[in-house]
Amino acid sequence: MREPAVVAASSAAALRGFWEEVNESPAWQDGAFFSLSAAYALVSAVALIQLIRIQRRVPEFGWTTQKVFHLMNFLVNGVRALVFGFHLHVFLLSAKVYKLVLLDLPGLLFFSTYTLLVLFWAEIYHQARSLPTDKLRIIYIAVNAIIYTIQVCIWVYLGINDNPLVELVSKIFIVVVSFVALLGFSVYGGRLFFLLRRFPIESKGRKKKLYEVGTVTAICCACFLIRCIVVAISAFDSDVSLEVLDHPILDFFYYMLTEILPSALVLFILRKLPPKRVSAQYHPIN
Repeated sequence: MREPAVVAASSAAALRGFWEEVNESPAWQDGAFFSLSAAYALVSAVALIQLIRIQRRVPEFGWTTQKVFHLMNFLVNGVRALVFGFHLHVFLLSAKVYKLVLLDLPGLLFFSTYTLLVLFWAEIYHQARSLPTDKLRIIYIAVNAIIYTIQVCIWVYLGINDNPLVELVSKIFIVVVSFVALLGFSVYGGRLFFLLRRFPIESKGRKKKLYEVGTVTAICCACFLIRCIVVAISAFDSDVSLEVLDHPILDFFYYMLTEILPSALVLFILRKLPPKRVSAQYHPIN
């Protein structure tokens, strides 16, 4: 009767020993973080190439929503590539607040980048329903300004006083920010999807837009939901911490599922270049 329990305990101990060995191995750490750096660099390069293609296709336009989206993707992924490329220096910084800034700031930029899609969809939905659109961009800018202001205040306080409670508040704040993005995609992605489904005319363009909106909504909702769950758990369990060097496998899968794969998939889905002619669906940012 005791043999199964003994075997299970022995297997659990062996598994714990294996994970401890992996987490503390410099080879595994370098492999995970350099792989993340290379993946981020690749996505950043793809975003930059697409931005150049768009600019060459429609040079007469200014900074459109599409151009800004690809520029921000290039910047976010480029910063992440640098951070993980120099992971030994980042994770071993003497001042913990500097490490938090380098790890959390790209996450906030990722939020701003992808909620830009929410803004674009909200404008389309409001125009289709003959609703006012003049305040949507103001709301987008105001929400982002409030988020960055609060986060900067938290960083400044942590720089002055390294308080564990404030660090916990910082993580909970990231959860709230991610939930805001999740809510935005659920509301406006869902609304636009069902609006397109009710559109009376069957066409190839309609089906493609329906596919784009539905797929991008599902991808972004999934990545921000995973971010909410993992960061919330890490806030109360140090074994799931994302700000340490000795959790390379956890960090690898977290960033792969919440940023790299979503960015790559969305860039692929939205790869179509704008038409050369002026289109009513192609709005410059003024």
